[in-house]
Amino acid sequence: MTASKLFLITGASSGIGRAICERLLEDGHTVAGIARDFSKFSKKHPDFHPVTLDLAALDALPQRLVELTKQFASVDGLVCCAGRGQFGSLEEFSYEQIRALMDLNFTSQAYAARAFLPGMKQRHRGDIVFIGSEAALSGGRKGAIYSASKFALRGLAQALREECAKSGVRISIINPGMVKTDFFKSLNFSHGKDADNYVVPEDVAAAVAMILAARPGTVFDEINLSPLKKVIHFVKTEKDE
Repeated sequence: MTASKLFLITGASSGIGRAICERLLEDGHTVAGIARDFSKFSKKHPDFHPVTLDLAALDALPQRLVELTKQFASVDGLVCCAGRGQFGSLEEFSYEQIRALMDLNFTSQAYAARAFLPGMKQRHRGDIVFIGSEAALSGGRKGAIYSASKFALRGLAQALREECAKSGVRISIINPGMVKTDFFKSLNFSHGKDADNYVVPEDVAAAVAMILAARPGTVFDEINLSPLKKVIHFVKTEKDE
């Protein structure tokens, strides 16, 4: 049996983040989960430690992260899942919306990595896993800002991979395709209804578990995780009528 470790997960209350928390707890690890709202997270486990924190509040985030590095000083791995989707032509975004999406999807994740990376380097071990998106592989219509945020995250992961290798810290990124979560609730499109039209959160969690369980000398640089058949279903909204 693998020795128990301590992992910190952002975006832990729902979707992919929650599935990763549940998988790591099932594997016998201790998990600290960061989220703005845990009302949807009913998982009660002696080894789960919820941390209520709004990652979008960037001004207060550095100090809160410093506090967390002291509270979870021996963290073995950080999995950055927090993010949201917003789509539309560039001119449909206000300047505030552009900044807000980049702040949450990229900057807050870079802040989290910045906070915990020095301790990992000092201990000569640790994992940082970013949850990216297929939108980081190719930009698409109506996805300029979302893709930009995920391209930035992917670029960060690739650069850190080179930067951290000598210190024994492993950096990975997983780019899922369309995942069956509440991500699409506020959007005018979704995946198809058939089981081969989407990835489920547990698929992503399994990939994270594989990365974290690999022997110390091996790193999964990047995993692209896609449904077998890509089907996009558009939903008519009042705006379209």
